Amino acid sequence: MMNHITSVINRVLFVASFGLAGLAVWEKLANLSGYTVLGGAYEPGRLLELSGIALLFVIALLLREVKYSLLAKKGG
Repeated sequence: MMNHITSVINRVLFVASFGLAGLAVWEKLANLSGYTVLGGAYEPGRLLELSGIALLFVIALLLREVKYSLLAKKGG
């Protein structure tokens, strides 16, 4: 059950981080032409930072899964 929850969290964070990265690119392009997508709430650099943090959590969760799978193979 825990593996399923972790897998779902990984997928959601992965998609969300790439969504944020895409939104950051879109916002930067809009800013270059004098418009804004988010109304100035977040700068594109901040969106990329949030995207990177989400990807860092995905990497940490994936490493945790690999560790437990290796321990399960070694132990049994």
